[in-house]
Amino acid sequence: MTRTRVAIVGASGYAGEELLRILLRHPAAELTAVTSRQYAGQTAGAVFPRYRECRLPFINPDPEQIAALAEVAFLALPHGLAAEFAAPLLARGVKVIDISADFRLRDTEVYARYYKTPHPAPDLLRRAVYGLPERYADAIRTADLIACPGCYPTSIILPAAALLGAKLVETTGIEAISLSGVSGAGRKVELPYLFPECNESVRPYAVTGHRHLPEIEQELAAAAGADAVVINFIPHLIPVNRGIHSTILLQARPGTNAGTAVDCLRAAYDGKPFVRILDPGELADTKHVTMTNMCEIGCAFDARTGRLIVSSAIDNLTKGASGQAVQCLNLNQGLPEDTGLN
Repeated sequence: MTRTRVAIVGASGYAGEELLRILLRHPAAELTAVTSRQYAGQTAGAVFPRYRECRLPFINPDPEQIAALAEVAFLALPHGLAAEFAAPLLARGVKVIDISADFRLRDTEVYARYYKTPHPAPDLLRRAVYGLPERYADAIRTADLIACPGCYPTSIILPAAALLGAKLVETTGIEAISLSGVSGAGRKVELPYLFPECNESVRPYAVTGHRHLPEIEQELAAAAGADAVVINFIPHLIPVNRGIHSTILLQARPGTNAGTAVDCLRAAYDGKPFVRILDPGELADTKHVTMTNMCEIGCAFDARTGRLIVSSAIDNLTKGASGQAVQCLNLNQGLPEDTGLN
């Protein structure tokens, strides 16, 4: 089997570490470069002792050097910074799989509004493919710039887009209440994420204007064939390391119930290896998906309110970030999309 040479740009964060975990055992990928200004000169095994046998040294992130070493580069960088590397890498013939938010939104004005800065590379947006494999597999196969979805959006879009596309639910009155483990905030030392602050605590944050909101609305509108879909998105921080659970409330159209919703979801994701649809009335649980690339979805129907209650669980670092990025790599390289992910 020919192996694709891959680099992780920004490999010292949680998403980078997760990429390291997956790629080191991937049978068709050869990890040839990992970058970090902070750890340049140290080996990946020294920085992450669980991979002690990995002697690959961290290097400073230089596009020319990365291009000499790799055919595909994963960008595990903060928003704004990823675009600075995408352009020179693409110019040197390197395919880019971006885990940041830089190329997810199609509208530069929306990006500027939510990220408080002009878009760093608007000319590249036309080349970017939204990297949700279950919905955009054909485009991902031929793309040279793939924008991986956010973790919250993945957990919401997968179930809601299928139901909207099948016209089983209304496009108005959608509410998504999501709970995320602390690793979703990134590998950083800030007061709200210290153990004494997070432990024994569940709290909402950014309940209006969260940066993932326009991404969710963009994709739900596309699925529904609507000019716009407006939702309430209410994220919470919970005291676990990893995992996201989203409860999505949708107004059912006549004839929709848990059974018809489950039938719709099973038809939409038939043959998709990383979507698990539960029986009617069963609900998702993060403990069933952590450390996997799986999205688990369950449905219940409240006849009293006419609401479809959708329950969705993913691992925020795997299906919500690095695992999904490798799933995109597999599609792009002509491999079975579950290669190295089971």
